[in-house]
Amino acid sequence: MVEINEKVLRGIISEVLDELQLKEDKVSFQKEPSNPVVSDESFLTEVGDAEPGRQKDEVVIAVAPAFGKYQTKNIVGVPHKQILREVIAGIEEGGLKARVVRVFRSSDVAFVAVEGDRLSGSGICIGIQSRGTALIHQKDLQPLSNLELFPQAPLITLETYPA
Repeated sequence: MVEINEKVLRGIISEVLDELQLKEDKVSFQKEPSNPVVSDESFLTEVGDAEPGRQKDEVVIAVAPAFGKYQTKNIVGVPHKQILREVIAGIEEGGLKARVVRVFRSSDVAFVAVEGDRLSGSGICIGIQSRGTALIHQKDLQPLSNLELFPQAPLITLETYPA
């Protein structure tokens, strides 16, 4: 078995990038710059790291990293702003409070919702992917063991979101 150390691996990657005529961008795990390039239609304001909620009537709406920021419409052209407005209305009609968080760890709707339910005071989260796929997840369930999944993003109408 061949042992590959970090120096050899970096050399291989550098050669491949040189062959593809790409420059090597440094990877940073710091927060995004304060003025990232975003769409003019951006409507969500990030206010810092989300903390776990304490109110039992809180439902978190966890959105994917690009939701409303780099992508502003779902797969069939419904604006994210309207989708979010309808989901919040549905939560409030049920007598609960909504809180929106952006999840950066994954863009997979199941894992977005798992991150959100950990922050939700009630343990319930509605995850929404940028393409429009949505699901309802409950705290302490496995990522793919959700309460409800709405995978047919092209078929979901605006009226479906508050329901």
